[in-house]
Order: sequence, then structure tokens, then C-alpha cells
Amino acid sequence: MYFQSFTDKNLAQNAYLIGCQRTGESIIIDPPRSFTHIIEAAKKEGLRVTAAADTHIHADYVSGARQLAVEHGVKLYLSDEGDENWKYRYTDGIDVQLVKEGSTFSIGNIDFDVWHTPGHTPESISFILTDRGGGATEPMGIFTGDFVFVGDVGRPDLLEKAAGISGTAVRGAREMFQSINRFKQLPDHLIVWPGHGAGSACGKALGSVPTSTVGYEKKFNWALQIDDKNLFVEKLLKGQPEAPTYFAEMKKVNKGGPAILENRVIEVIGDAGKLKDVLSEESNLVIDARPAATAEKGLLPNAINIPFNKSFANWAGWLAKYDEDLIVVADIDDRVEIENTLHSIGLDRIRAFADPAILAETALNTYGTINVDEFNEQMKDENAFIIDVRNDTEWNDGHLPDAHHSFLGKLRSAAIPDDKELLLHCQGGARSAIAASVLKSRGFENVKHMAGGYAAYKKAGYETE
Repeated sequence: MYFQSFTDKNLAQNAYLIGCQRTGESIIIDPPRSFTHIIEAAKKEGLRVTAAADTHIHADYVSGARQLAVEHGVKLYLSDEGDENWKYRYTDGIDVQLVKEGSTFSIGNIDFDVWHTPGHTPESISFILTDRGGGATEPMGIFTGDFVFVGDVGRPDLLEKAAGISGTAVRGAREMFQSINRFKQLPDHLIVWPGHGAGSACGKALGSVPTSTVGYEKKFNWALQIDDKNLFVEKLLKGQPEAPTYFAEMKKVNKGGPAILENRVIEVIGDAGKLKDVLSEESNLVIDARPAATAEKGLLPNAINIPFNKSFANWAGWLAKYDEDLIVVADIDDRVEIENTLHSIGLDRIRAFADPAILAETALNTYGTINVDEFNEQMKDENAFIIDVRNDTEWNDGHLPDAHHSFLGKLRSAAIPDDKELLLHCQGGARSAIAASVLKSRGFENVKHMAGGYAAYKKAGYETE
């Protein structure tokens, strides 16, 4: 058996390539939308990708399963669990086997047993792998998707928070309790291959170690230590991070069928006059992907600065809308990866890239970055309006006196006074820089943010509550 894992660091998402070296067949578990590197890895090992499988209808990224079926003719293994609201709608015309509890399928001499593991979602399934080609008669490991992570379990509240399906959080938590009790009956030696690692919004305490074992999780995963169902439900639902707004869109996309990406060359705007014409189109949003220290010195009107790093996909998903055309300001070395990252969360309407070199010929916005002492002093001004853009948990753990809480992900539509000097902060300074650009794009003039954020403010000994 051949095995290789692939992690998209922008989404903390894991995909797996498993191949039978005797027959030359292979399968991708939870394939990403950009999968060329996985196809190439298989070819180097003399393998053909003949199949793909999804553990559930993903909420945090666009699955590559449909693209693989259409572009490469692979066979898909998709869940047939859950009620009619959780059935895949794009199966016509492609080779699909719908699977549920008790189903089995094989890739060469590698067997996969399907477990129904509801909790994160009603249709969630896991795949237990047995390598007959290696002479094994017992399973080696389990692909858990968003069911069990290293140190955590999948959150059941996404359907309610992101998709607006009321009453599903508690029901999902109860189902998760039952699924986990079943998981505990598995042999300790089984390897756990999770769908995500640290940095994903699909859990609240995901570990950064890429794999684990059933035995280790039974000893150290917090969720597997609780035997009382009601206590488990309470603990699981408490303190979950905000559900990104784009999660609801991903559920619809992955259920109905992601658009098939065509090879096209995205325009690069290198002329200031052309850029001005494009910016006049009302449906456009400018995302400036340069580092904050660069972007703060000159932002295009209506541009939001989301630096291209491992948080780019998350904040683009929160702040961009799916009916907007995107103009992306980015250096040439980052453009291909940025395009793939935006596609990974279904932001396909990339109108053009803009060359940063032409910004000097355009009217630009700026905002101020001030240190902790300056921030503390300017807070005393009666015209100051302090905005904390952190998440709910951070705010509840402590905040500045007189601060107003307005989470970054919802700042494009938040009610903000237009006659005040706006002083922004987050925990460390990165999110408040994004927030400053958001408010500048909305037309606010007096905008500053604090370098170092709440952590530096508190360390300096200033008053918090």
C-alpha cells in the first residue's frame, strides 16, 4: 500500500492519497479543489487516481470530488446517510457509488468499511482501512473527516450558526456523543487520519500533530473523557468559535455540485487608466493581498487589505461576498496561489489582478498604526470611539474599558458612528489592521489601529476589565 497525506495550510485541511501498488489504482480521501499536485504525486509512484471519496458535505472548502469525476473520470464514493436535506445533487452523468453504514468498497487490495458517524453533520461517514495487499486481516486506521480530530471532535453547531438550520446544534451534539462512544470500541492501535488540524474553524481545540491513534485519543482527547451525555453536550457547544459566513455557501456548493473550473488566464491590470475604469464598476471588491505594513501606506479606494498568509482564506471568506467581482492587488509571485486559495472557498469571480506598481499613479487611502502608549492616550479624547474586533470568547475573557465590540468578520455591515475618531484593536494587531482597511473602504476618514493589540496593552499594565 502507498500512503501520502497533503495539507492545505490555508485551510488546515488534510487530503489523503492511498494506492494499491499491485494494481496501480489509488483513491483521494477528501480531495481539495486544487488537486494537480496529488495527481502528480500518484503518477510518480506509478499510480492512477481512479477514485475519490468525501467524508461529508464540507462547509469550509470546496470539494474537488466533482472536478475529479468530470476531468479525470474517477469514481466517487459519497455518503447516502442523512435525510433528503443531506443528499448530493450532482451525481447524474458521473460514476458514483452512494455508501452508508455497512457499505464496503475496495481500491485494488485495499478495503474500506463505511461507518456512519453523525454529529458534525447528519450525513458524516468515516472510512476504516484494511490493507489486504500487505497481508493484513485487521484494520490499520480510520479516516475520520470532521468526526474525530487530534485532541478534539467536530463541532455540531455549524448547521445552526452558519446555515441557519435551527435546533440542529443540540441534536448534533447528542449524535456526536453516540458516535464517540462507538469510536471508543475500536482497537487502540488504529491510526486516526483526521480531516483537519490546528487552525481550522471546524473545532475549538484541534491539535497540530497530523495523526494519532484511537488509544491515544481515548486517553487524552477531552471529548472522549466525558461519560455523561448532558455534560458532554454542554461542554461541546460551549466556546465554539464564530462560524464563518462563507460556510453556509460551501454547504450549498458542495451539495449541489461545485462549478467545474476551466483553464483561463486572469487579466493583470498594469495601466492606471484601465484600473480606474475597472474600479468604477459597482460590483467590484478590491482585495489587497500585500503585507499590512505595505498596504497601510497606500490602499486603493474600497480596498480591503487581507495579507496573503495562512489566515487569508478565512478572512476572505468572512469579508468577500459571492456576488462581488474581485480585483486582487498582489505581487506576481503570489498570484497563482492566491487564485487557488480563493477558488478553494468558492470565490471564483476573480475579475483581475492589479500590479502594485501602478498604485502610485492612483489616489490612495491610508490609515494610522499607533503604539500602546499612544493608543491609551488617544482613548482619553472625548471624540474617540474604541472598537474591539476580536471574537466573542476573547471579548468575554477581558476587554478595554469603554470599548465597543464589533467582530472583524461582520465589520463591513456593522453600525459605526461617522463623526468619531475610530481606534481599533484586536489581540495582537493583525486583525485590527484588516479592520482599519475595512473601515477606510467604507469611507471613514479618522481610523487608527493599535500595534501589539490587547495583549500588549495588558502587558503594559493599563486597565482592562
